[in-house]
Parts: sequence; C-alpha cells; structure tokens
Amino acid sequence: MRRHLWPLGLAAALLSPFTVHAELAVDTLTLEQALDLATSRSYVVSAAQRELEAQDGAVRQAGEWRNPELAASVEDTRSATRTTTTTLNIPLELGGKRVARVNAAQRGRDLAQVELAQARAQVRSAAIGAYFAVLAAQERLKLATSSAELAASGAQAVARRVAAGKVSPVDATRAQVDRANAQLELAEAQAELVTARHALATLWGDAEPRFARVAGDTNAIPERAPLPELMSRLDEAPALLAARAEVERRKALVDVERSKATPDVMLSVGAKRDNELGRTQAIVGLTLPLPLFDRNQGAVQEASKRADKAQDELQAARLRVGAELQAATAQLSMARTSLQALQSTVLPAAQQAFEAAAKGFEAGKFGFLDVIDAQRSLLQARARYLSTLSTAHQAATAIDRLLGR
Repeated sequence: MRRHLWPLGLAAALLSPFTVHAELAVDTLTLEQALDLATSRSYVVSAAQRELEAQDGAVRQAGEWRNPELAASVEDTRSATRTTTTTLNIPLELGGKRVARVNAAQRGRDLAQVELAQARAQVRSAAIGAYFAVLAAQERLKLATSSAELAASGAQAVARRVAAGKVSPVDATRAQVDRANAQLELAEAQAELVTARHALATLWGDAEPRFARVAGDTNAIPERAPLPELMSRLDEAPALLAARAEVERRKALVDVERSKATPDVMLSVGAKRDNELGRTQAIVGLTLPLPLFDRNQGAVQEASKRADKAQDELQAARLRVGAELQAATAQLSMARTSLQALQSTVLPAAQQAFEAAAKGFEAGKFGFLDVIDAQRSLLQARARYLSTLSTAHQAATAIDRLLGR
C-alpha cells in the first residue's frame, strides 16, 4: 500500500503552495514580474519584516508585569528552637514606568513599520532602475549590431568599387578600420547587456538570469507630476516618515527615563514560625529606596538631547529630500525636452541624411567618407537618445523612491 501512496505524496509536495518559490524561466520578463520577484524575494525586505516582528516581541515584553520574589530563611539548625521565615516580595512599579515602557516599545514598532515600507520602496526603485538598464542595454546591442552590419556592408561595397578601380584603396582601409571599430562596439554592448541582466536577476537572488529579455517601449518617455504637486507630497516620503517616527520614539524614551526617577516600592508579605514559642507570626514589610543621590538625572539628559538630535535630523532630512526631489524633477524635465527634440527632429534628419548618402554612394555621387560621416552621425544620435532615455528613467525612479511610490 505504501508503494502506491508515495508518488501521490511526492506530487502533493511539489504542488503545495508552501514549497519554495518556483524558479523563474521565461523568454520575456515584464516590469510587473520583475517588481513582484524583487519585493517577494528580496533579503532587504525580509530583514525589515523580521525587525518588525522583533518589535512585536518588544511591545509584548514591555507590557509584562515584574515577577514577585519568594524568600525563605532559617534561624538555628535545631528543630526545637528553629525559627523559619517565609516572605513573598511583590515589586510595585511607580511613576508610570510600565505605561512609558509600553509606549516607547510601540513607537519602536511604528518606526520598524515605516522602515519596512521604506525598504519595499527602495527595492522597487532598484528593480525599476535595473529593469530599464536592461532595456537600454538591449537597445544598445541592437544599435551596435546594426552598426556592425552597416560597416560590414559598407566595407564590401568599397571593396567592390576598389576592385572596379572606381575608388582608392585607401578607402578600403578606412572601411576595414570602421568595420573593426563597429565589431568592438558590438562586443562592448554584449558585455554591457550581460552585466545589466545579472544585476537585475541579483535583486531577487538568482545567480544567473532566467529570462532572455525584458519588454518595454523605448519610444515611451517617463512622465511625473509637476514639482509643486510633488513637493506637496513631501510629508509622505518614507525617509521623512522614518525620521518622524524616530522623533516620537526618542520622546517616548525620555518619558521612560523620567519615570525611573520615581523609586519602586517592594511589598513583602509572609509568615514567621517560631518552634520554641510554638506560634506563627504574620509579616508585612515595605522597602522604599531613598533617591538621595541617583535620580537618573544623567540618563534623562542623554535621552532629552537625543530627542533634540532626532528633531534636528528630521529637519535635515526634509531639506535633503526636498533638494533631491527638485534635482530629480529638473533632470527629468531636461531629459524629456531632449528626448522630444531627438524624436521629432534629430533622429529623422540623421536617418534621412544617412539614406541619402548611402544611395548617393551606390550611384557614385558621394565618397565613402560621406557615408561614414552620415552613418556616424546617425549612430551618435541614436546612442544619445538611449543615454538620455536612461537618464530620464533614472530621474523618474529617483522621484518614485523619494516619495515611496
């Protein structure tokens, strides 16, 4: 019977939702898939989640009451004259120590919650940036491949014209040099794509990329809201939320230290058995420390200054995030303007010039240098477009990271 059941058990284990995340192996990776993998399998997010769970334990521990103490003493080892005293010592916390302790722990949990959201935003931002880096590398590889093909076809055309005696052999040498340079650029583009793919896969813990390419439209220009609207959302920035939560936690710690200035009382209740007299006496005691010297003054001062420091760090973070948001918005605006000019004017003109030079060369109206110059201008325009597009995506990603989108 067991021989028939083990295949079913194996199949159930493989299909169980509690098994390890299935390995990704797709031909084309979408941005949504990349974000899902990065956020669900990132160790940065996992570490922040564990910190939040640890803070849950801290809140629970802060609310626990102090344990009582059981004490017993024996006077005289002889049974007839022995005196036995047993007391139960109950600590009584005064000054609101438990309430202050729980409040401080809760503020620590709030900070961990904000840091978890901040970690997710950072991972999403890194995934988006790496994703579009792969997309740009793919386009650069296409561009380098096209350049290598054009250089090869140009070299062949020049070789035929040299053989026919229509152009100088010097042109053939120049064509071969141009072809070699195009091959080097192709090799560099291939290496850049390999590096970008590995960087993206590393975000979710894959040593090797399990996707062939990423999907995306290089003609789509990223767009974000105007700067005044973005600045109005500045208070929602994860960095400012974390700094504000740290301020509240530091203030709660000040209350904790202040509560320690009030000494705790130890209440003792018990009984004393005197064998010689044959009687048992009730014992009630009260222990109260005298705060003559140590009133926790130094700890209160330290906590207060650290609370002031956290407030200053909040203001510094506000200025820093605002400046970074303005810089990213300006960079995106400039990149968008350049991309629109490249799309509408530069690229079409460079393409037309190259096509005209190529046709004129075939008809014997232009020299090979004219074709090379036109080709180089076209390739430079395309490379500039990809570089500017990458800059635009980086700026848009920086805005999303700063605002926690």
